Amino acid sequence: MTQAIAPKKKLNLAEEAWQLFLLALAVLAVHTLVAKPFYIPSGSMLPGLLVGDRLIVSKFPYGYSYLSPSFNVLPEMPGRLFGSLPERGDIVVIKSPIAKDDWIKRVIGLPGDTVQMVNGQLILNGQPVPKVKVADTVMQVTPNSDCATMIDAQYRVIRPDGGAECHLPTYRETLPGGRSYLVHDLANTPQDNTEAVIVPEGHVFLMGDNRDNSEDSRFAPELGGLGLLPVENIVGRAEFTTFSLDGSTSFNPVTWVTALRNRWFISLRD
Repeated sequence: MTQAIAPKKKLNLAEEAWQLFLLALAVLAVHTLVAKPFYIPSGSMLPGLLVGDRLIVSKFPYGYSYLSPSFNVLPEMPGRLFGSLPERGDIVVIKSPIAKDDWIKRVIGLPGDTVQMVNGQLILNGQPVPKVKVADTVMQVTPNSDCATMIDAQYRVIRPDGGAECHLPTYRETLPGGRSYLVHDLANTPQDNTEAVIVPEGHVFLMGDNRDNSEDSRFAPELGGLGLLPVENIVGRAEFTTFSLDGSTSFNPVTWVTALRNRWFISLRD
């Protein structure tokens, strides 16, 4: 006896479109409320973060603001829902004051803190933040990571095999409360000396770890920096790296593997 073949179910375009819409909505909700990926586009957070590092940024630790959605669709409004302040030393992704694009910096000053730089020394609430010289950071030169600017070109070294490395002066800073991290101090620059500023309520003072190559709260937004940043401009907290690429990828699939650096799941909360 021949078994009847069931007719194929017709494709329901409306149902498929609805399923895709729900999927997109779920992804958007996760990006807005839980976490989002982030790509390091510059060397302002060296030595801890390299150009090409991919991170996970959690969205909920500091609450939510009008800038929390993945798309800037909400009207500007002050404050944060379920808001809390970051801790000194947290690495945060923020929206820049003018262009509202994503930047990544370290929280140095909280409301009420007095912040100043004197000859490259960070002064917090009138006290020098301990800064100890450690071994130079040796960074292999890759297509997306080089020390070729006017400030750091002097630290570029050619190895006997012809390869290039950056040997960058590195220091360990330790904030009140014990949070410790590495910074670069490469030269005497104007941003090594600033006026003392008091961080107002509802704002934070941010700096890049690569002190001579970072536009941050030492510069006014009109000069390309961040100024004293409102807390509603904080997007989230950087948690850990997922992977890193050295910039050598091409259409050749082999380079998708060879470009990988050994920087898997490095915690940014230590």
